[in-house]
Amino acid sequence: MRYDRPDQSIAAGALGGALIGAAVSSSDDRAKGAIIGGVAGAVAGNLIGKAPTAGDCVYQNPDGSRYVARCPA
Repeated sequence: MRYDRPDQSIAAGALGGALIGAAVSSSDDRAKGAIIGGVAGAVAGNLIGKAPTAGDCVYQNPDGSRYVARCPA
């Protein structure tokens, strides 16, 4: 999980979702498909961007906020 650049995962998800949404929509609904796909892709990108990577652990502060750092060796 990389909190330093979560916007990259969201942007990539939104772009990919918009492209797929437009591609699978009929010619009359391409804009609607792109919008729906873009929103769904942004949500998915946000969730994927927060997933810890191998070797990372999720820690929680006393105030409830969470952060990711390397797991102890």
